[in-house]
Amino acid sequence: MQNRACVAAAAAMTIGASAVFGSTGATAQTYPDRVVQIIVPTTAGSSADILGRVLADGLSSRLGKPFIVVDKPGASGVLGTADVARAKPDGYTLMHGATYSITVQPLIDKEAGYTAQSFTPICQTFKNDQVVVVPPNSPLKTARDLVDAAKRKPGAVTVGIPGIGTIPHLAMIALADLAKVQFNDIPFKGPAEEMQAVRSGQIDFAAVPLTAAAGSGLPMPGIFAEARNPSLLNVPTFKEQGYDIAPLSYGGLLGPAGVPAAVTRKLDNACIAIMKTAAAQRVVKHTFQPAGYFADSAGFTRNLAVDAAEKRRLVPLLKPH
Repeated sequence: MQNRACVAAAAAMTIGASAVFGSTGATAQTYPDRVVQIIVPTTAGSSADILGRVLADGLSSRLGKPFIVVDKPGASGVLGTADVARAKPDGYTLMHGATYSITVQPLIDKEAGYTAQSFTPICQTFKNDQVVVVPPNSPLKTARDLVDAAKRKPGAVTVGIPGIGTIPHLAMIALADLAKVQFNDIPFKGPAEEMQAVRSGQIDFAAVPLTAAAGSGLPMPGIFAEARNPSLLNVPTFKEQGYDIAPLSYGGLLGPAGVPAAVTRKLDNACIAIMKTAAAQRVVKHTFQPAGYFADSAGFTRNLAVDAAEKRRLVPLLKPH
């Protein structure tokens, strides 16, 4: 734990340095003086897109210039994320999305062209929990049931995942590594297909983002989180069931490395105010956000550093498909 804390602290200093010692080409007094583009590296209608538009509206109103959301999906988020990493660090090209494309994809896609140190964290606006769902009437009721089934039939227990290297996949990798078992992970194109497969009993269980599973009515043996989600207080965490793992998916507003500290502070302060509005809180409730989903620039920097360190540990455990 001490080594992990040291790694995270060092990473936080590296990531945060860009915000403190960034370019001086813009000041809080003059920024913004033209349109600001917020790139969302996922499809329209995603949680990042919906909340990004609420954020853009709030920033436009508070800072006096248009903030425009541009959806740029592709390559598991790499296309849009890479555009931001390469942009001029003046605060006029930003990104709103999950840190998955920042902390995981560069480890999988060596051509991504960026690392976790290529960005300036501005404010964290969401944190997605991951859950396990099982078919109706499944005998798998608890986290221990999942592990025991895998011990009885190594490699035969099927778990659906929404793509290789996704956060739900890494959650299962972490569980398998900790419990010293092997699951047969079955990749799907996304959570919707996964949910259909688990509902029909084609697979033994599935790991999905909470937003995909909430309201499904399917049993949930556990949630990968630090604490129970306020929207699902009856679903225990894997931690409280004896498995100390909780891979998370953070998300928020970021810029390229080197955004001036004054501009970062101005955007951060605006974010703090916007996320308290009724419009933002409706999205927060709709996406089943856990406690501690929001963080300012300093907190987001620390969380991104911890996330990057954790993903560097988990990604090498991925097996080729």
